[in-house]
Amino acid sequence: MTRHLPKTLQALLAFVLAASALLAVPAAHAQLFGGDDEARRAILDLRQRMEAQRQASEAAQARLTDELRRSSEENAQLRRGLLELQSQIEQVRAEVAQTRGRDEQIQRDQAELSRLLADTQRQQRDAAQAVAAVDERIRKLDPVKVQMDGRDFMADPAEKREFEAALSFMRSADFAGAQGAFRDFLRRWPQSGYRASSLFWLGNAQYGLRDYKEAMGSFRALLSGAPDHPRAAESMLAIANCQIELKDNRSARKTLEDLIAAHPQTEAANTARERLPRLRV
Repeated sequence: MTRHLPKTLQALLAFVLAASALLAVPAAHAQLFGGDDEARRAILDLRQRMEAQRQASEAAQARLTDELRRSSEENAQLRRGLLELQSQIEQVRAEVAQTRGRDEQIQRDQAELSRLLADTQRQQRDAAQAVAAVDERIRKLDPVKVQMDGRDFMADPAEKREFEAALSFMRSADFAGAQGAFRDFLRRWPQSGYRASSLFWLGNAQYGLRDYKEAMGSFRALLSGAPDHPRAAESMLAIANCQIELKDNRSARKTLEDLIAAHPQTEAANTARERLPRLRV
């Protein structure tokens, strides 16, 4: 058990045991020597040894006290060092937390900046698309140059689309569809450069529907509004055909003669010359 005690305490324990043993020595010496001188010498010797042991004990105690003092000072210094180290650790932790907070704020700022940049880019794309759409609508609304029946003129894009849609009915021999489409076109675009051509094709659609009177009205409207139109000779021939269908050969002959006189060099005039001899009045 004494092996676990400090060396100083072990020495002090040894001294106490030795002093206890010395107390038993006078009786033993008295019995051994049996004389006063010897007893006195023994006592003196014992006293000297006890004094030596006492001095040794005091020295050991002083050393123990000094060691305890130094140990206490070292412990105090160690505690101060630990407290200082703890303070430094807390300071470092605070700095780390502050740095982490700045890093997190920087990350949040970067994320917000990225979001704002993405929003800006999306808005720019949307604006560019909107501008492009407006430009396209404006472009579609701007008049375009077209050519029809040998004549050049400016037409609204919607006007051009509607005329071509109406003409597609004629190409597919849908005379009823063509008649309705061309009538609608003429109502919507009364001043159109397509007007004469629309009247010509409207008359042909009505002729296809055997509505000869209406057809003659359309062809005559063309001749009245554009007597020098490239389709004028064909319109006169178409009027003569309608008159023939209505059994009005006299009027048909007059129309064919007028056609030859007005447009002698046309294919329609050549056709009129061939029909005149066969036309009975």
